[in-house]
Amino acid sequence: MIGWIDARAGVSGDMLLGALVDAGASLDSLQTAVGQLGLGITLTSTTCERAGIGATKVEVVADEDLPSWHLPEIQRLLGRVDRPTRATACDIFRRLAEAEARVHRIPLERVPFHKIGATLAGVVGIAAGFHRLGLEALHCSPVGLGSGIAPRVPDSLSTPAPAALELLKGLPVAAGPGITESATPMGAAVLATLVTAWGEMPPLIMFGAGYGAGQDNPIDIANVLRIVVGEPIDQPARTVLLETNVDDLDPRIWPYVIERLLAAGAYDAWLTPIIMKKGRPAHTLSVLAPRQRAAQLRAIVFRETSTIGLRESTVDKHHRLARSEGLVHIGGQPIRIKTARLDGESVNVNPEWRDVVAAAQALGQPAKQVLAAARRAASETAMTIVGAPPAP
Repeated sequence: MIGWIDARAGVSGDMLLGALVDAGASLDSLQTAVGQLGLGITLTSTTCERAGIGATKVEVVADEDLPSWHLPEIQRLLGRVDRPTRATACDIFRRLAEAEARVHRIPLERVPFHKIGATLAGVVGIAAGFHRLGLEALHCSPVGLGSGIAPRVPDSLSTPAPAALELLKGLPVAAGPGITESATPMGAAVLATLVTAWGEMPPLIMFGAGYGAGQDNPIDIANVLRIVVGEPIDQPARTVLLETNVDDLDPRIWPYVIERLLAAGAYDAWLTPIIMKKGRPAHTLSVLAPRQRAAQLRAIVFRETSTIGLRESTVDKHHRLARSEGLVHIGGQPIRIKTARLDGESVNVNPEWRDVVAAAQALGQPAKQVLAAARRAASETAMTIVGAPPAP
């Protein structure tokens, strides 16, 4: 599954949230991720119009009396969120903090984040939404930055904000159609972190589109961000396979290594027992990952294991099923449901095991009973499946 964002009218956190929900990432699934922060934050959504175009507006209801937070505090709090949402949110926050540190010329750890409730909810909700859509690649148009003067405290400042410019260095941008702040630092940080290719919409079999509304509603400009999702046409998803043989690492370290790799964005990571020269027992570590994550994952392997070399090859995923996530509730506990489809037909429907275990513990029931109930609920509920073509 791939996505294309039309950001010519700008990009902001609320526009991204609205577009993701409008495209099929359920508000409940985003709320579940945000709820793991434990800050009592609520997401609400409404339909609206922007210059005659129907769109979804997502609002964040949060306690904004909290003091400013810094990156180390935020990273510790994000540890409560499930991967891979946690890894994506951490990447976005770090990129945002690095840009603010360069703009204000202060150390990274001293960058203050204001309105932290809304900021956390926005970043975590957006990260969760992209993963719920099952996107393996994200394309984006040039970004509309806006122009004119925006009132700021204590002084007025021309738009776009310096941090937004810093985040979009080296990427395609334009002033855009509006005389206003069109691209916010949070929106710019998300695109700078997640977009894998820039330009017009790539060839794809389109499964759906979503429209996220911005705050303003000018008469002559549709203040919306659009996301289109689908499968690439005759273009196998190119991934990298990293491998290394290790015979001198304490085996108790391996589970931690695999956890780190998965949290950093690997599609999968696994060990294969082997026998090396002179009969020495060893393991082959294999890591399957998107191409843009290869450098980060190589660094983790070198830092966390005793290897001194890696093999790397390119792998084409020629055959893959359309995948999506939905949500069911068992005894009031949310459980994510992963669905795989072949030609529009569901061929695999599986509950997320971690959610099953958490629900079983919360309800005081055996995990096998909760698993069975989740499977029944998934088959009985008319769930909206993201990334599947409409039924004939």
